[in-house]
Amino acid sequence: MNQLQNFTKGFVKENPVFVLVLGMCPTLGVTSTAINGLGMGLATTFVLVMSNIVVSIVRNVIPDKVRIPAFIVIIASFVTIVELLMQAYTPALFESLGIFIPLIVVNCIVLGRAEAFASKNPVGSSLIDGLGMGLGFAFALTLLGSVRELLGSGAIFGLNLIKGDLMLVFVLAPGAFIALGYLIAIMNRLSKTS
Repeated sequence: MNQLQNFTKGFVKENPVFVLVLGMCPTLGVTSTAINGLGMGLATTFVLVMSNIVVSIVRNVIPDKVRIPAFIVIIASFVTIVELLMQAYTPALFESLGIFIPLIVVNCIVLGRAEAFASKNPVGSSLIDGLGMGLGFAFALTLLGSVRELLGSGAIFGLNLIKGDLMLVFVLAPGAFIALGYLIAIMNRLSKTS
């Protein structure tokens, strides 16, 4: 598979949210606004890329019996870095995302890519795979957050676009399920027509 296909599969063909339906905890929990979705997506992308690189580098050194625990330690190290950086430089976003930042450690997207791809491929391919899947995840979270924020509060990234009566359910927990369901249906429809 060439590098471009490896990169773009995370956006469309194997999008973690819309196709594989992975990482639903942060997807539903933090996407009440576009900025939260983007922040969580970029944090996960950083962890995914860096852990893929390290896992790929040490793939032949780690014994099979401790492979998964070793991957979790690698992932946890990068989550700690992201958490400390966010706490220092984006405290408002850090507070908004709350417990979902440390939960990146157990995000099945990150561990799944480490196990299924990075542990079997060279560093360059693993970096591209992590970047593609991470940015696809960030795209999905930002899109979902944008839809929810627009329909629930009339804004996107805090920029007011709609005035008047809005559907407040979209900024609440049930709105995440409704918006995600419609977005998955739209993505399925678009993939079948193309």
